Amino acid sequence: MTTPTPTPKPKPKPTTSLNGAPVGSDEHSLSVGADGALALHDAHLVEKLAQFNRERIPERVVHAKGGGAFGTFAVTGDVSAWTKAAVFQPGARTDLLARFSSVAGELGSPDTWRDVRGFALKFYTSQGNYDMVGNNTPVFFIRDGMKFPDFIHSQKRLPGSHLRDLDMQWDFWTLSPESAHQVVYLMGDRGVPASWRHMQGYSSHTYQWLNQAGERFWVKYHFLSDQGVRNITAAEAEHLAGTDADYYIRDLWDAIERGDYPSWTMKVQVMPYDEAKTYRFNPFDLTKVWPHSDYPLTEVGRMTLDRNPDNYFAQIEQAAFAPSNLVPGIGVSPDKMLLARMFAYADAHRYRVGANSAQLPVNAPVAEVNSYARDGAMRYRFDPPATPVYAPNSLGGPAAAPALASESPGWQSDGELVRSAASLHPDDDDFGQAGAMVREVFDDAARDRLVATLAGQYQGLTRPEVKERFWVYWASIDPGLAARVRRAAGAGPAS
Repeated sequence: MTTPTPTPKPKPKPTTSLNGAPVGSDEHSLSVGADGALALHDAHLVEKLAQFNRERIPERVVHAKGGGAFGTFAVTGDVSAWTKAAVFQPGARTDLLARFSSVAGELGSPDTWRDVRGFALKFYTSQGNYDMVGNNTPVFFIRDGMKFPDFIHSQKRLPGSHLRDLDMQWDFWTLSPESAHQVVYLMGDRGVPASWRHMQGYSSHTYQWLNQAGERFWVKYHFLSDQGVRNITAAEAEHLAGTDADYYIRDLWDAIERGDYPSWTMKVQVMPYDEAKTYRFNPFDLTKVWPHSDYPLTEVGRMTLDRNPDNYFAQIEQAAFAPSNLVPGIGVSPDKMLLARMFAYADAHRYRVGANSAQLPVNAPVAEVNSYARDGAMRYRFDPPATPVYAPNSLGGPAAAPALASESPGWQSDGELVRSAASLHPDDDDFGQAGAMVREVFDDAARDRLVATLAGQYQGLTRPEVKERFWVYWASIDPGLAARVRRAAGAGPAS
């Protein structure tokens, strides 16, 4: 019997931009050196994100299904040594809006599908709106915004059948080893929280704080549920998906209506500015956490939600959260995902809600707005006709504050424009923290549930090459776990 000659795989076609020109990278944005700011003239990055933002009408491209409520943030600690932001000064109380969501599901999808949950906040501060766009996990699947549209495509639906597809998801994940830490979160118990009230919230990204003396610090935010953390089993989640698809929305609404106001204690990890340069792994890598033993949590304040929206569409669906909404004393870091989101989120709102979405009551700041922005669809606030519409001018129009430019958060970076992964630190790797989570954070029962979940995922795969990479991926995270999953899935021992 002759062995059939394997069919050679076709040579991949080069990726091009929409004008047909070949591009240099599908993974790395153009930055000033490996660790510097991203370049706005990276046309491929901007094109990918702008095109991605316009793929869906009218719901959000991601985080489409969600709910939220209004409340207050009260400062209970003193972090004034690290930031001059008014919202975090001792004794400050600030109104806010919180929106919780699922990442991959559409507007009508069940709340209890296994997924990461969004945790977005809008602080209506005296210095302007400050938005924090986080999740219920402290890490993410990727570390460069160039891959974000591709990642979301892999979690959505096939273009032909319009069905979600495990092969597509695991093909992307197993070809993107940086996803391992987040995938452990997703496949573990925290992939199905009992409610939005019973999950943590994280900035995930690293931000920069600036104090009155001009000193800089790196910071990560943690919102710890005062209700405690509770999750449900896969069977309970499946049951709820079929009996009450809006379970999370109903739970939050009902709790506030009966006066059981949910709250979260906000704490931060603070890293001195210079320590980031020599820390054992890249502290701006969105797939990593900072060990609490190195940077312990410091309490800042408490967020309490005590008012349901009066109109879901006007106050939740039209709410627009963007990490580019910053205030004095708070800035960004060299996190390449965060830098890409600085453009992508605000651009998505301009498309989805409109050029003047910031004028809607739910998005409007309580601070006075003095801007030369003008016109655009649905504009209804405008200055008297004698007010100048350009700068500089000699007519007494608003003027920028040069001091803010010199005192704004930032970092030093000098290098050629390159498409590159960030500089590696001694302990940088993709599987270490994921494996530690399996071995050191999960207890025996949680590991048993993870094995059952992964066995079910494997049994839903159909493509041989994805199946093989599935085992390589999990053996890289933890060989013992991979062996257990093989037995549970009936896949036999490793070859």
